[in-house]
Amino acid sequence: MIVPQYWAEARLQQRHKGKQTTVRRFGWSDTDQASAQASADTRAQEAMSRLLAGEKLERREPKMPYNGASGVPIREEIVSRHGSTIITRNAYGARCLNTPHALFADIDFPDKSYLRLGLRGGVAILLMAAAIGWLAQSRFAGMAFALLAFIASGPVTRWIQSRRPDEAAAAEALARSRVAQFAQEHADWSLRLYRTPAGLRVLATHQPFDPSDPAVDAFFKAVQADAVYAAMCNNQQCFRARVSPKPWRIGIQTNMRPRPGVWPIKPEQLGVRNAWIAQYEAQAPAYAACRFVETLGSGAIHADIQAVQELHDAMCQATQPHMPLA
Repeated sequence: MIVPQYWAEARLQQRHKGKQTTVRRFGWSDTDQASAQASADTRAQEAMSRLLAGEKLERREPKMPYNGASGVPIREEIVSRHGSTIITRNAYGARCLNTPHALFADIDFPDKSYLRLGLRGGVAILLMAAAIGWLAQSRFAGMAFALLAFIASGPVTRWIQSRRPDEAAAAEALARSRVAQFAQEHADWSLRLYRTPAGLRVLATHQPFDPSDPAVDAFFKAVQADAVYAAMCNNQQCFRARVSPKPWRIGIQTNMRPRPGVWPIKPEQLGVRNAWIAQYEAQAPAYAACRFVETLGSGAIHADIQAVQELHDAMCQATQPHMPLA
């Protein structure tokens, strides 16, 4: 896992076979800015040599904070360090825990909002079809019925949904059953289960893991962890967990400035960023990022993982059941 303190960018231009070739590459360092610039210069020269040799490469790396790009580490502001665990601030302002060996998995419940929208549309179409029938006999009656059909589609949809099982509860039960099944089949594992606003989070406490370990991939697949998260764990060689609330869930409707929130930013822009962070940090303590549910499996806690678990639980306020999840 690499989360650099310093970042730089190098730009090279060279004319080759009558065409101008421009390459931009980032560099990074935990030592100082000069070392970051030297890294950028070296990477840019290497990319230029490969391009001129005929290899197809991206000429400019995207400036993204946390992504699946091979070879580019996490580009976020470092808030604090706790041994090998690093707390960063992500692109929308929340704090995230980054750890090289403590296996976290996020499991998101399916988003059913599009199904509800489709159901309401279906109800409206059926009612509108009836209105067309009326329209064929009476234009006024048909128009009136069409208006009533549109108004009634919402309540009718809600009534239909009220007759169905609670989708959120069913999704949670299914996700928890997968985790429980894995714990049953792997008796030596210890899984600490948390509820998040949109799903579940699992922390394996019995041993450290390398993100490239096949056992990690098997675990992700068994519990149906978020696929994007799983890919990024492998690419970034770390595990990750959001430990403070999402801003829009705690009443902050403005985005962190300046946009797009990618670190570092120009010194003259720090004031507006820090003002937003101050507002966020004033409101965040009233909310929990996740809530501890139970421990499954052996219950073992490896000494190297215990410190991460305690830090995670404290920052998330995971053992405060009265706090709303955000």
